[in-house]
Amino acid sequence: MDKLTELSYALDTFYLLISGAFVMWMAAGFAMLEAGLVRAKNTTEILTKNVVLYAIACIMYMLCGYNLMYPGEAVNSVWPGIEFILSNVDNDAAEVISVNTDTDDDNNAVYSKMADFFFQVVFVATAMSIVSGAVCERMKLWAFLAFSVVMTGFIYPIQGYWKWGGGFLDTLGFYDFAGSGVVHLCGASAALAGVLLLGPRKGKYGENGVIYPIPGCNMPLATLGTLILWMGWFGFNGGSELIISNVSEANTVAKVFVNTNAAAAAGVVAALITAHLMFGKADLSMILNGALAGLVAITADPASPSTLLSTGIGLVAGVIVVFSIVTIDKLRVDDPVGAISVHGVTGIWGLIAVCFSNADSTLSAQLIGIVTIFGFVFTASLAMWFLLKSTMGIRVSSEDEYQGVDFSECGMEAYPEFTSEGSK
Repeated sequence: MDKLTELSYALDTFYLLISGAFVMWMAAGFAMLEAGLVRAKNTTEILTKNVVLYAIACIMYMLCGYNLMYPGEAVNSVWPGIEFILSNVDNDAAEVISVNTDTDDDNNAVYSKMADFFFQVVFVATAMSIVSGAVCERMKLWAFLAFSVVMTGFIYPIQGYWKWGGGFLDTLGFYDFAGSGVVHLCGASAALAGVLLLGPRKGKYGENGVIYPIPGCNMPLATLGTLILWMGWFGFNGGSELIISNVSEANTVAKVFVNTNAAAAAGVVAALITAHLMFGKADLSMILNGALAGLVAITADPASPSTLLSTGIGLVAGVIVVFSIVTIDKLRVDDPVGAISVHGVTGIWGLIAVCFSNADSTLSAQLIGIVTIFGFVFTASLAMWFLLKSTMGIRVSSEDEYQGVDFSECGMEAYPEFTSEGSK
């Protein structure tokens, strides 16, 4: 490599690694958001889930997930084949890969394959984090972790291959820049399958359609988690441009950052107004989910739309998420943190919204991609959840649920000083 190529290689590798670190920090965001939205007696368990699922995702994606998603030679456009332990990643720092960009051949950048693996693995953990919030407060810890192994090692990588690994969805023309479908709809689909088999929390629903709210224990933590996620999303979307070593790509990354921020801000305002019109109050939980809804929606394509259009996409997402959370609750599908609405429903909206600004996209391809991802992930997840339910069980006992899963699953409380046991 000449000096200019070496500099480009180093810069793009560094950018990918730093972006990956930002996305990894989103694990803290999910942990704090979910810890704030569950009851105090279930806080330690939800924190345990978020830490351990990240570790499982890293190990399973290393063992087989990455090679499923990015095979050296795929069997066909549906089944990638399987290899183990990063067989397609050369540890030699001098080994480089070309990045297909819209620039001229002379501007094609290169980066470390190890950097690519690190950037991809944190996305896997993000998808699995979506599931943890939806099934919280009543699922067995070990059943959840067993599902994490299958989700991160097989389910996520296979559908990821169909788009990002050059599979049939990519050939079809399905467009998903940073993962409104591949990451967020995938996670929400797996969550929905688990919630349907798991059932609602005790005391959540009464007779004649009565819904009893179960507020979270710590809204400051939930707010902190949302802001951490908002910050991490700049790595999520900005890093998905992959390279930054030429003027064109640097300008695109800047546009992605601005559009991502605009959509999130618009989601906040839209959710605030919608919640006020519906409930007469500025519902903070809806406002936080409005920010995340805007972020999820713009993730499908933050590079093509103008900033004004990005703001519009976020506005619509902020309205949709409030109505979706209320509707899903009325259907007696208990999702304590609103994950299915935030990541699934607004993820679908974002994938459709791609057609408003991206001339290379088609509505038919986007709809096929949506149906394919949801259908595969939901079906595969439902089968896995059913297997776990039939063998080890997926729901804690009524007594453990009443007392809180912190004690039954982890043997400790997050806030012992606020309980009678801790004060003795």
